[in-house]
Amino acid sequence: MALRFVAKDPNTNGDDCPTVWVDEKTDDLMFQGWKADKETEAECLTVGHIPDTEAVIRIPARMVPIIREACDLAERTELR
Repeated sequence: MALRFVAKDPNTNGDDCPTVWVDEKTDDLMFQGWKADKETEAECLTVGHIPDTEAVIRIPARMVPIIREACDLAERTELR
């Protein structure tokens, strides 16, 4: 796996903060975010289940431009 760093949350201290990468081999997006609280997780469970191999994470809305950049990058590399 070759991850291309896109950006971290610009409003955090730089350590242990939400981060976005693009896998350069598969064009998948990778997210590091805060674990969802139990209330949010319970609400997500009302429309399905969360397998052990998945997690609900929270990414701040201020990171939308960063996620957009990662999506654009993934789409461009998809065309290689």
